[in-house]
Amino acid sequence: MTPAPGEYASRCQNDTPTHVLAPGRSSASLLGVGNFAEKLEVARVLYRAGIFKPMRPDKTIRIIKAGKGWGRSPAMGFIALAIRQPDAIAIIDDEGQTTFDEVNRRSNALARGLREAGVSPGDVVGVMGRNHRRFVEAILACCKVGANAVLLNTMFAGPQLTEVGKRENVSALLYDEEFGILLEGLQGIPRFIIRGSGDDPSIDDVISNHADGNVEPPSIESRFTMLTSGTTGTPKGAKRGSPKGMLPIASMLSRIPFRAGERTMIAAPLFHSWGLGQFQLGLILGTTYVLTERFDPEATLHAVAEHKCTTLAVVPIMMQRILALPDDVKRKYDLSSLRITAASGSALPGHLATEWMDAFGDNLYNFYGSTEVAMASVATPEDMRAAPGTAGKPPLGTVVKILDNQGKPLPAGQTGRIFVSNAISFEGYTSGDDKERIGSLVSSGDVGHFDEEGRLFVDGRDDDMIVSGGENVFPREVEDLIAEHAQVEEVAVTGVSDPEWGQRLKAFVVLKPRAAVTEDELKAYVKQSLASYKVPRDVAFIDALPRNATGKVLKQELAG
Repeated sequence: MTPAPGEYASRCQNDTPTHVLAPGRSSASLLGVGNFAEKLEVARVLYRAGIFKPMRPDKTIRIIKAGKGWGRSPAMGFIALAIRQPDAIAIIDDEGQTTFDEVNRRSNALARGLREAGVSPGDVVGVMGRNHRRFVEAILACCKVGANAVLLNTMFAGPQLTEVGKRENVSALLYDEEFGILLEGLQGIPRFIIRGSGDDPSIDDVISNHADGNVEPPSIESRFTMLTSGTTGTPKGAKRGSPKGMLPIASMLSRIPFRAGERTMIAAPLFHSWGLGQFQLGLILGTTYVLTERFDPEATLHAVAEHKCTTLAVVPIMMQRILALPDDVKRKYDLSSLRITAASGSALPGHLATEWMDAFGDNLYNFYGSTEVAMASVATPEDMRAAPGTAGKPPLGTVVKILDNQGKPLPAGQTGRIFVSNAISFEGYTSGDDKERIGSLVSSGDVGHFDEEGRLFVDGRDDDMIVSGGENVFPREVEDLIAEHAQVEEVAVTGVSDPEWGQRLKAFVVLKPRAAVTEDELKAYVKQSLASYKVPRDVAFIDALPRNATGKVLKQELAG
Protein backbone atom coordinates (compact mmCIF):
# COMPACT_ATOMS: atom_id res chain seq x y z
CA MET A 1 0.00 0.00 0.00
CA THR A 2 1.54 3.33 -1.09
CA PRO A 3 0.92 6.66 0.62
CA ALA A 4 -1.60 9.07 -0.82
CA PRO A 5 -0.20 12.01 -2.81
CA GLY A 6 1.67 14.40 -0.55
CA GLU A 7 1.53 12.02 2.42
CA TYR A 8 4.08 9.82 4.09
CA ALA A 9 3.51 7.80 7.22
CA SER A 10 5.49 5.25 9.14
CA ARG A 11 4.55 1.61 8.57
CA CYS A 12 4.37 -1.24 11.05
CA GLN A 13 6.37 -4.42 10.66
CA ASN A 14 5.15 -7.84 11.65
CA ASP A 15 8.02 -9.28 13.67
CA THR A 16 7.44 -9.73 17.39
CA PRO A 17 9.70 -9.72 20.48
CA THR A 18 10.38 -13.07 22.09
CA HIS A 19 9.20 -11.83 25.47
CA VAL A 20 7.77 -8.66 26.93
CA LEU A 21 7.71 -7.66 30.57
CA ALA A 22 5.77 -4.51 31.49
CA PRO A 23 5.54 -4.39 35.29
CA GLY A 24 2.42 -2.96 36.78
CA ARG A 25 0.32 -2.30 33.69
CA SER A 26 -1.42 -4.31 31.00
CA SER A 27 0.30 -4.33 27.63
CA ALA A 28 -2.67 -2.62 25.99
CA SER A 29 -2.70 0.35 28.38
CA LEU A 30 1.06 0.59 28.35
CA LEU A 31 1.39 0.61 24.59
CA GLY A 32 -1.44 3.10 24.24
CA VAL A 33 -2.14 2.43 20.56
CA GLY A 34 -5.05 1.10 18.59
CA ASN A 35 -4.80 -1.91 16.30
CA PHE A 36 -2.96 -5.13 16.96
CA ALA A 37 -0.28 -4.56 14.32
CA GLU A 38 0.64 -1.23 15.92
CA LYS A 39 0.85 -2.84 19.36
CA LEU A 40 3.20 -5.48 18.00
CA GLU A 41 5.44 -2.89 16.36
CA VAL A 42 5.55 -0.68 19.47
CA ALA A 43 6.38 -3.71 21.63
CA ARG A 44 9.12 -4.74 19.20
CA VAL A 45 10.72 -1.28 19.25
CA LEU A 46 10.58 -1.03 23.05
CA TYR A 47 12.01 -4.50 23.47
CA ARG A 48 14.88 -3.76 21.11
CA ALA A 49 15.70 -0.65 23.17
CA GLY A 50 15.85 -2.74 26.35
CA ILE A 51 12.87 -1.06 28.04
CA PHE A 52 11.04 -4.32 28.69
CA LYS A 53 13.17 -6.53 30.91
CA PRO A 54 12.67 -8.71 33.99
CA MET A 55 12.54 -7.14 37.45
CA ARG A 56 12.43 -8.53 40.96
CA PRO A 57 8.83 -9.13 42.12
CA ASP A 58 9.26 -7.00 45.26
CA LYS A 59 10.35 -4.00 43.21
CA THR A 60 7.49 -4.56 40.78
CA ILE A 61 5.01 -4.47 43.68
CA ARG A 62 6.62 -1.33 45.12
CA ILE A 63 6.45 0.47 41.76
CA ILE A 64 2.78 -0.49 41.34
CA LYS A 65 1.94 0.83 44.80
CA ALA A 66 4.01 4.00 44.40
CA GLY A 67 2.48 4.70 40.99
CA LYS A 68 -1.13 4.88 42.12
CA GLY A 69 -2.55 8.30 41.36
CA TRP A 70 0.41 9.61 39.40
CA GLY A 71 -0.99 8.93 35.94
CA ARG A 72 1.37 10.02 33.17
CA SER A 73 3.35 12.52 35.24
CA PRO A 74 7.14 12.63 34.61
CA ALA A 75 7.44 12.36 38.39
CA MET A 76 6.26 8.76 38.13
CA GLY A 77 9.14 7.93 35.80
CA PHE A 78 11.66 9.17 38.34
CA ILE A 79 9.85 7.49 41.25
CA ALA A 80 10.01 4.17 39.40
CA LEU A 81 13.72 4.61 38.63
CA ALA A 82 14.43 5.48 42.28
CA ILE A 83 12.85 2.16 43.25
CA ARG A 84 14.29 0.10 40.43
CA GLN A 85 17.87 1.42 40.49
CA PRO A 86 18.20 3.70 43.54
CA ASP A 87 22.01 3.72 43.66
CA ALA A 88 22.55 4.12 39.92
CA ILE A 89 23.96 7.46 38.80
CA ALA A 90 21.17 9.74 37.64
CA ILE A 91 23.04 12.95 36.85
CA ILE A 92 26.65 13.91 36.29
CA ASP A 93 27.10 17.68 36.26
CA ASP A 94 29.65 20.34 37.17
CA GLU A 95 29.24 19.45 40.86
CA GLY A 96 29.88 15.74 40.46
CA GLN A 97 27.32 12.95 40.42
CA THR A 98 24.09 12.07 42.19
CA THR A 99 21.85 9.00 42.26
CA PHE A 100 18.22 8.46 41.30
CA ASP A 101 17.30 8.00 44.96
CA GLU A 102 18.99 11.26 45.98
CA VAL A 103 17.30 13.32 43.27
CA ASN A 104 13.94 11.72 44.02
CA ARG A 105 14.21 12.47 47.74
CA ARG A 106 15.36 16.05 47.22
CA SER A 107 12.49 16.74 44.83
CA ASN A 108 10.08 15.25 47.42
CA ALA A 109 11.33 17.67 50.05
CA LEU A 110 11.22 20.60 47.63
CA ALA A 111 7.64 19.74 46.65
CA ARG A 112 6.63 19.89 50.33
CA GLY A 113 8.37 23.27 50.64
CA LEU A 114 6.56 24.64 47.59
CA ARG A 115 3.21 23.49 49.00
CA GLU A 116 4.01 25.14 52.31
CA ALA A 117 4.78 28.38 50.44
CA GLY A 118 1.32 28.30 48.89
CA VAL A 119 1.93 26.60 45.55
CA SER A 120 -1.10 24.44 44.77
CA PRO A 121 -2.09 21.97 42.05
CA GLY A 122 -2.86 23.87 38.85
CA ASP A 123 -0.74 26.90 39.77
CA VAL A 124 1.80 28.16 37.25
CA VAL A 125 5.47 28.16 38.30
CA GLY A 126 8.17 29.85 36.25
CA VAL A 127 11.44 27.91 36.13
CA MET A 128 14.60 29.58 34.81
CA GLY A 129 17.88 27.76 35.12
CA ARG A 130 20.81 26.27 33.28
CA ASN A 131 21.56 22.58 32.77
CA HIS A 132 22.31 21.12 36.21
CA ARG A 133 20.83 18.72 38.76
CA ARG A 134 18.92 21.42 40.64
CA PHE A 135 17.00 22.36 37.49
CA VAL A 136 15.91 18.71 37.25
CA GLU A 137 14.92 18.72 40.93
CA ALA A 138 12.91 21.90 40.40
CA ILE A 139 10.82 20.61 37.50
CA LEU A 140 10.28 17.26 39.27
CA ALA A 141 9.06 19.12 42.37
CA CYS A 142 6.60 21.08 40.23
CA CYS A 143 5.27 17.79 38.86
CA LYS A 144 4.94 16.39 42.38
CA VAL A 145 2.94 19.45 43.47
CA GLY A 146 0.77 19.29 40.35
CA ALA A 147 1.92 22.75 39.27
CA ASN A 148 2.33 23.69 35.63
CA ALA A 149 5.94 24.63 34.91
CA VAL A 150 6.68 27.43 32.43
CA LEU A 151 10.26 26.90 31.26
CA LEU A 152 11.82 30.34 30.78
CA ASN A 153 14.46 31.03 28.16
CA THR A 154 17.78 32.01 29.73
CA MET A 155 18.47 34.45 26.87
CA PHE A 156 15.32 36.53 27.39
CA ALA A 157 15.68 40.16 28.44
CA GLY A 158 14.02 41.48 31.61
CA PRO A 159 10.99 43.14 29.91
CA GLN A 160 10.37 40.00 27.86
CA LEU A 161 10.42 37.81 30.99
CA THR A 162 8.07 40.18 32.80
CA GLU A 163 5.64 40.15 29.87
CA VAL A 164 5.73 36.34 29.60
CA GLY A 165 5.40 35.89 33.38
CA LYS A 166 2.35 38.10 33.62
CA ARG A 167 0.73 36.69 30.50
CA GLU A 168 1.17 33.11 31.75
CA ASN A 169 -0.09 34.04 35.25
CA VAL A 170 3.10 32.87 36.94
CA SER A 171 2.39 32.62 40.69
CA ALA A 172 5.84 31.40 41.87
CA LEU A 173 9.42 31.49 40.57
CA LEU A 174 12.34 29.08 40.71
CA TYR A 175 15.49 30.59 39.23
CA ASP A 176 19.28 30.53 39.14
CA GLU A 177 20.75 33.46 41.05
CA GLU A 178 22.41 34.93 37.95
CA PHE A 179 18.98 35.67 36.46
CA GLY A 180 17.57 37.45 39.52
CA ILE A 181 18.17 40.93 38.10
CA LEU A 182 16.06 40.02 35.06
CA LEU A 183 13.09 38.99 37.21
CA GLU A 184 12.58 42.24 39.12
CA GLY A 185 9.30 42.77 37.29
CA LEU A 186 7.88 39.61 38.91
CA GLN A 187 7.68 40.52 42.59
CA GLY A 188 5.12 39.72 45.27
CA ILE A 189 5.08 35.98 44.61
CA PRO A 190 7.00 33.09 46.24
CA ARG A 191 10.53 33.05 44.79
CA PHE A 192 13.25 30.46 45.31
CA ILE A 193 16.84 30.34 44.08
CA ILE A 194 17.63 27.05 42.36
CA ARG A 195 21.38 27.57 42.27
CA GLY A 196 23.32 30.28 44.11
CA SER A 197 22.38 32.58 46.96
CA GLY A 198 20.59 35.89 47.44
CA ASP A 199 17.68 37.59 49.18
CA ASP A 200 15.24 34.82 48.26
CA PRO A 201 15.51 31.41 49.96
CA SER A 202 17.47 28.72 48.13
CA ILE A 203 15.96 25.35 47.31
CA ASP A 204 18.80 23.77 49.31
CA ASP A 205 17.47 25.53 52.43
CA VAL A 206 13.92 24.44 51.62
CA ILE A 207 15.00 20.85 51.06
CA SER A 208 16.97 20.67 54.30
CA ASN A 209 13.90 21.80 56.28
CA HIS A 210 11.39 19.28 54.88
CA ALA A 211 10.92 15.52 54.93
CA ASP A 212 12.09 13.66 51.84
CA GLY A 213 9.79 10.63 51.93
CA ASN A 214 7.26 9.91 49.21
CA VAL A 215 4.65 12.61 48.61
CA GLU A 216 0.98 12.06 47.86
CA PRO A 217 0.12 12.46 44.19
CA PRO A 218 -1.57 15.79 43.37
CA SER A 219 -5.23 16.13 42.44
CA ILE A 220 -4.26 17.60 39.04
CA GLU A 221 -1.70 16.21 36.63
CA SER A 222 0.95 18.82 35.88
CA ARG A 223 2.04 19.89 32.42
CA PHE A 224 4.89 21.85 30.91
CA THR A 225 4.45 25.10 29.03
CA MET A 226 7.11 25.46 26.37
CA LEU A 227 7.81 28.88 24.94
CA THR A 228 8.12 29.17 21.18
CA SER A 229 11.44 30.47 19.91
CA GLY A 230 10.15 34.00 19.42
CA THR A 231 12.19 34.58 16.26
CA THR A 232 9.41 36.69 14.73
CA GLY A 233 7.90 38.30 17.83
CA THR A 234 6.99 37.71 21.46
CA PRO A 235 7.30 34.00 22.30
CA LYS A 236 4.04 32.14 22.80
CA GLY A 237 3.31 29.60 25.50
CA ALA A 238 2.52 26.15 24.12
CA LYS A 239 0.75 23.70 26.42
CA ARG A 240 1.99 20.13 26.44
CA GLY A 241 0.80 17.28 28.62
CA SER A 242 2.53 13.98 29.25
CA PRO A 243 2.52 11.45 26.38
CA LYS A 244 -0.28 8.91 26.35
CA GLY A 245 1.01 5.37 26.40
CA MET A 246 4.32 4.34 24.90
CA LEU A 247 3.69 5.16 21.24
CA PRO A 248 5.45 8.57 21.39
CA ILE A 249 8.53 6.94 22.95
CA ALA A 250 8.46 4.10 20.43
CA SER A 251 8.14 6.66 17.63
CA MET A 252 11.49 8.20 18.43
CA LEU A 253 13.10 4.83 19.12
CA SER A 254 11.90 3.55 15.75
CA ARG A 255 14.22 6.00 13.98
CA ILE A 256 16.98 6.67 16.55
CA PRO A 257 18.66 3.63 18.22
CA PHE A 258 18.62 4.81 21.85
CA ARG A 259 19.16 2.01 24.38
CA ALA A 260 18.21 1.63 28.04
CA GLY A 261 20.78 2.27 30.76
CA GLU A 262 23.22 4.34 28.69
CA ARG A 263 24.64 7.82 29.19
CA THR A 264 23.38 10.89 27.36
CA MET A 265 25.05 14.27 27.36
CA ILE A 266 22.30 16.87 26.97
CA ALA A 267 24.13 19.89 25.61
CA ALA A 268 20.90 21.45 24.35
CA PRO A 269 19.15 23.67 26.93
CA LEU A 270 16.76 21.77 29.20
CA PHE A 271 14.25 24.63 28.99
CA HIS A 272 13.93 23.99 25.24
CA SER A 273 11.60 21.31 23.91
CA TRP A 274 14.55 19.32 22.47
CA GLY A 275 16.49 19.26 25.74
CA LEU A 276 13.37 18.55 27.79
CA GLY A 277 12.38 15.81 25.36
CA GLN A 278 15.72 14.09 25.90
CA PHE A 279 15.16 14.31 29.66
CA GLN A 280 11.67 12.79 29.37
CA LEU A 281 12.93 10.02 27.10
CA GLY A 282 15.61 9.24 29.67
CA LEU A 283 12.93 8.61 32.31
CA ILE A 284 11.79 5.63 30.24
CA LEU A 285 15.27 4.41 29.36
CA GLY A 286 16.84 4.82 32.82
CA THR A 287 19.42 7.14 31.29
CA THR A 288 22.29 8.76 33.16
CA TYR A 289 22.23 12.45 32.22
CA VAL A 290 25.50 14.32 31.71
CA LEU A 291 25.00 18.09 32.04
CA THR A 292 27.13 21.22 31.93
CA GLU A 293 25.86 24.66 32.84
CA ARG A 294 27.33 26.36 29.79
CA PHE A 295 28.11 24.97 26.38
CA ASP A 296 31.78 24.89 25.46
CA PRO A 297 32.84 23.03 22.30
CA GLU A 298 35.98 21.37 23.63
CA ALA A 299 34.53 20.74 27.08
CA THR A 300 31.65 18.93 25.40
CA LEU A 301 34.01 16.55 23.61
CA HIS A 302 35.91 16.08 26.86
CA ALA A 303 32.73 15.20 28.77
CA VAL A 304 31.56 12.72 26.12
CA ALA A 305 34.95 11.00 26.21
CA GLU A 306 35.41 11.08 29.99
CA HIS A 307 31.97 9.71 30.82
CA LYS A 308 31.75 7.42 27.78
CA CYS A 309 28.46 8.90 26.63
CA THR A 310 26.64 7.00 23.92
CA THR A 311 24.42 9.96 22.96
CA LEU A 312 25.09 13.67 22.51
CA ALA A 313 21.97 15.86 22.22
CA VAL A 314 22.76 19.15 20.49
CA VAL A 315 21.38 21.97 18.38
CA PRO A 316 23.09 22.57 15.02
CA ILE A 317 24.99 25.71 16.07
CA MET A 318 26.75 23.58 18.71
CA MET A 319 27.85 21.15 15.99
CA GLN A 320 29.15 24.07 13.97
CA ARG A 321 31.23 25.34 16.90
CA ILE A 322 32.63 21.89 17.64
CA LEU A 323 33.63 21.46 14.00
CA ALA A 324 35.37 24.84 14.10
CA LEU A 325 37.84 23.51 16.70
CA PRO A 326 41.36 22.83 15.43
CA ASP A 327 41.81 19.32 14.05
CA ASP A 328 44.34 18.39 16.74
CA VAL A 329 41.80 19.32 19.45
CA LYS A 330 39.06 17.23 17.84
CA ARG A 331 41.41 14.26 17.55
CA LYS A 332 42.50 14.52 21.17
CA TYR A 333 39.34 12.94 22.59
CA ASP A 334 38.26 9.31 22.30
CA LEU A 335 34.65 9.41 21.09
CA SER A 336 34.40 5.71 20.32
CA SER A 337 31.49 5.36 22.78
CA LEU A 338 29.38 7.89 20.85
CA ARG A 339 26.72 6.03 18.83
CA ILE A 340 24.21 8.86 18.43
CA THR A 341 24.50 12.58 17.85
CA ALA A 342 20.90 13.69 18.12
CA ALA A 343 20.38 17.14 16.57
CA SER A 344 17.32 19.37 16.50
CA GLY A 345 16.17 22.90 17.30
CA SER A 346 16.97 24.65 14.02
CA ALA A 347 17.64 23.86 10.39
CA LEU A 348 20.55 21.50 9.75
CA PRO A 349 22.29 22.40 6.46
CA GLY A 350 23.37 19.44 4.36
CA HIS A 351 27.02 20.47 4.31
CA LEU A 352 27.10 20.62 8.12
CA ALA A 353 25.68 17.09 8.40
CA THR A 354 28.28 15.77 5.96
CA GLU A 355 31.15 17.55 7.72
CA TRP A 356 30.06 16.15 11.09
CA MET A 357 29.85 12.57 9.84
CA ASP A 358 33.19 12.87 8.05
CA ALA A 359 34.77 14.08 11.30
CA PHE A 360 33.02 11.89 13.90
CA GLY A 361 31.50 8.98 12.01
CA ASP A 362 28.01 8.21 10.77
CA ASN A 363 26.29 8.74 14.11
CA LEU A 364 24.16 11.80 13.25
CA TYR A 365 20.36 11.74 13.55
CA ASN A 366 18.51 14.92 12.59
CA PHE A 367 15.15 15.37 14.32
CA TYR A 368 12.68 17.71 12.62
CA GLY A 369 9.73 19.05 14.58
CA SER A 370 8.54 22.12 16.44
CA THR A 371 7.14 23.16 19.78
CA GLU A 372 3.67 22.77 18.29
CA VAL A 373 3.83 19.51 16.31
CA ALA A 374 6.58 17.85 18.40
CA MET A 375 7.98 15.08 16.21
CA ALA A 376 7.57 15.11 12.43
CA SER A 377 10.52 13.25 10.91
CA VAL A 378 14.00 11.93 11.60
CA ALA A 379 16.90 11.74 9.15
CA THR A 380 19.27 8.85 9.75
CA PRO A 381 22.93 8.90 8.69
CA GLU A 382 21.93 6.84 5.66
CA ASP A 383 19.30 9.43 4.70
CA MET A 384 21.77 12.32 4.97
CA ARG A 385 24.48 10.53 3.04
CA ALA A 386 22.02 9.81 0.24
CA ALA A 387 20.33 13.23 0.29
CA PRO A 388 22.20 15.92 2.26
CA GLY A 389 19.81 18.48 3.70
CA THR A 390 16.90 16.08 4.13
CA ALA A 391 14.78 16.07 7.27
CA GLY A 392 14.29 12.33 6.83
CA LYS A 393 11.14 10.23 7.12
CA PRO A 394 8.22 10.16 9.56
CA PRO A 395 8.70 7.82 12.53
CA LEU A 396 6.28 5.19 13.78
CA GLY A 397 2.74 6.50 14.26
CA THR A 398 3.37 9.85 12.55
CA VAL A 399 1.74 11.18 9.38
CA VAL A 400 3.21 14.09 7.44
CA LYS A 401 1.37 15.72 4.54
CA ILE A 402 2.34 18.42 2.08
CA LEU A 403 -0.75 20.53 1.36
CA ASP A 404 -1.52 23.43 -0.94
CA ASN A 405 -3.33 26.59 0.17
CA GLN A 406 -6.69 24.83 -0.28
CA GLY A 407 -5.65 21.96 1.99
CA LYS A 408 -5.19 19.46 -0.86
CA PRO A 409 -2.21 17.05 -0.97
CA LEU A 410 0.62 17.83 -3.36
CA PRO A 411 2.70 15.18 -5.16
CA ALA A 412 6.36 14.47 -4.50
CA GLY A 413 8.65 17.23 -5.68
CA GLN A 414 6.16 20.06 -5.19
CA THR A 415 6.55 22.50 -2.31
CA GLY A 416 3.64 23.13 0.02
CA ARG A 417 2.73 23.58 3.67
CA ILE A 418 3.85 20.87 6.09
CA PHE A 419 1.13 19.36 8.31
CA VAL A 420 1.76 16.70 10.94
CA SER A 421 -0.36 14.27 12.94
CA ASN A 422 1.00 12.26 15.88
CA ALA A 423 0.25 11.33 19.48
CA ILE A 424 2.10 14.25 21.08
CA SER A 425 1.21 17.45 19.22
CA PHE A 426 0.57 20.40 21.49
CA GLU A 427 -2.74 21.30 23.10
CA GLY A 428 -2.89 24.89 21.89
CA TYR A 429 -1.33 28.15 23.04
CA THR A 430 -1.91 29.39 26.56
CA SER A 431 -3.47 32.53 25.04
CA GLY A 432 -6.29 30.42 23.64
CA ASP A 433 -5.00 30.69 20.07
CA ASP A 434 -4.02 27.66 18.04
CA LYS A 435 -2.05 26.58 15.02
CA GLU A 436 -4.02 25.87 11.88
CA ARG A 437 -5.51 22.39 11.99
CA ILE A 438 -7.02 20.25 9.24
CA GLY A 439 -8.66 17.27 10.90
CA SER A 440 -6.00 15.65 13.08
CA LEU A 441 -3.21 17.44 11.22
CA VAL A 442 -1.43 20.44 12.75
CA SER A 443 0.52 23.01 10.73
CA SER A 444 4.25 23.04 11.44
CA GLY A 445 4.53 26.59 10.13
CA ASP A 446 7.04 25.40 7.53
CA VAL A 447 6.91 24.65 3.82
CA GLY A 448 8.62 21.70 2.21
CA HIS A 449 8.41 18.79 -0.16
CA PHE A 450 8.96 15.02 -0.39
CA ASP A 451 11.34 13.41 -2.84
CA GLU A 452 10.49 10.21 -4.69
CA GLU A 453 11.98 8.12 -1.87
CA GLY A 454 9.63 9.64 0.73
CA ARG A 455 12.30 11.83 2.31
CA LEU A 456 11.11 15.19 3.60
CA PHE A 457 12.89 18.45 2.79
CA VAL A 458 12.08 21.64 4.68
CA ASP A 459 12.31 24.58 2.28
CA GLY A 460 11.71 27.31 4.87
CA ARG A 461 9.15 29.01 7.07
CA ASP A 462 5.81 29.64 5.40
CA ASP A 463 6.17 33.31 6.36
CA ASP A 464 9.76 33.51 5.01
CA MET A 465 8.72 33.27 1.36
CA ILE A 466 9.26 36.45 -0.60
CA VAL A 467 7.87 37.44 -3.98
CA SER A 468 10.54 39.03 -6.16
CA GLY A 469 9.43 40.20 -9.59
CA GLY A 470 6.46 37.83 -9.42
CA GLU A 471 8.59 34.79 -8.54
CA ASN A 472 8.28 32.91 -5.22
CA VAL A 473 11.61 32.52 -3.45
CA PHE A 474 12.40 30.66 -0.22
CA PRO A 475 15.62 31.95 1.41
CA ARG A 476 16.58 28.51 2.78
CA GLU A 477 17.66 27.25 -0.66
CA VAL A 478 19.93 30.27 -1.16
CA GLU A 479 21.31 30.01 2.39
CA ASP A 480 22.23 26.36 1.96
CA LEU A 481 24.08 27.09 -1.27
CA ILE A 482 26.07 30.07 0.07
CA ALA A 483 26.90 28.09 3.25
CA GLU A 484 28.66 25.51 1.06
CA HIS A 485 31.15 28.12 -0.17
CA ALA A 486 34.63 27.34 1.14
CA GLN A 487 35.13 30.87 2.51
CA VAL A 488 31.76 31.16 4.32
CA GLU A 489 31.25 30.30 8.00
CA GLU A 490 27.50 30.98 8.12
CA VAL A 491 24.83 32.97 6.33
CA ALA A 492 21.26 34.23 6.62
CA VAL A 493 19.14 35.48 3.74
CA THR A 494 16.13 37.76 4.16
CA GLY A 495 13.74 39.71 1.99
CA VAL A 496 13.88 43.51 1.90
CA SER A 497 11.58 45.99 0.17
CA ASP A 498 12.40 46.96 -3.39
CA PRO A 499 10.49 49.63 -5.39
CA GLU A 500 10.96 47.78 -8.69
CA TRP A 501 10.79 44.09 -7.73
CA GLY A 502 8.51 44.32 -4.69
CA GLN A 503 11.08 42.45 -2.62
CA ARG A 504 14.69 41.45 -3.15
CA LEU A 505 17.03 39.08 -1.36
CA LYS A 506 19.75 40.32 0.96
CA ALA A 507 22.44 37.97 2.29
CA PHE A 508 24.17 38.49 5.63
CA VAL A 509 27.44 36.57 5.51
CA VAL A 510 29.95 35.63 8.21
CA LEU A 511 33.28 34.68 6.66
CA LYS A 512 35.74 32.15 8.00
CA PRO A 513 38.91 33.50 9.64
CA ARG A 514 41.33 34.98 7.08
CA ALA A 515 38.81 34.40 4.28
CA ALA A 516 38.77 36.77 1.33
CA VAL A 517 35.75 36.76 -0.95
CA THR A 518 33.90 39.71 -2.44
CA GLU A 519 30.21 40.48 -2.83
CA ASP A 520 30.41 40.03 -6.59
CA GLU A 521 32.16 36.68 -6.23
CA LEU A 522 29.40 35.37 -3.96
CA LYS A 523 26.71 36.60 -6.36
CA ALA A 524 28.46 34.85 -9.23
CA TYR A 525 28.74 31.69 -7.12
CA VAL A 526 24.96 31.66 -6.52
CA LYS A 527 24.19 32.42 -10.17
CA GLN A 528 26.10 29.30 -11.24
CA SER A 529 23.50 27.08 -9.53
CA LEU A 530 20.26 29.05 -9.13
CA ALA A 531 17.96 31.17 -11.23
CA SER A 532 18.87 34.84 -11.54
CA TYR A 533 15.91 35.98 -9.41
CA LYS A 534 17.32 33.93 -6.51
CA VAL A 535 20.65 35.75 -6.53
CA PRO A 536 20.86 38.20 -3.60
CA ARG A 537 20.94 41.83 -4.80
CA ASP A 538 22.88 42.80 -1.67
CA VAL A 539 25.51 41.01 0.39
CA ALA A 540 26.48 42.35 3.82
CA PHE A 541 29.52 40.95 5.62
CA ILE A 542 29.03 40.84 9.40
CA ASP A 543 30.91 39.44 12.40
CA ALA A 544 28.16 37.11 13.70
CA LEU A 545 24.51 36.26 13.15
CA PRO A 546 22.11 37.13 15.97
CA ARG A 547 20.73 33.91 17.44
CA ASN A 548 18.48 32.72 20.24
CA ALA A 549 19.47 30.14 22.86
CA THR A 550 18.91 27.18 20.51
CA GLY A 551 20.78 28.68 17.57
CA LYS A 552 17.89 29.93 15.47
CA VAL A 553 18.79 33.09 13.59
CA LEU A 554 16.82 36.17 14.67
CA LYS A 555 16.11 37.50 11.18
CA GLN A 556 13.98 40.38 12.44
CA GLU A 557 17.11 41.85 13.99
CA LEU A 558 18.88 41.64 10.64
CA ALA A 559 15.93 43.18 8.84
CA GLY A 560 15.87 46.01 11.39
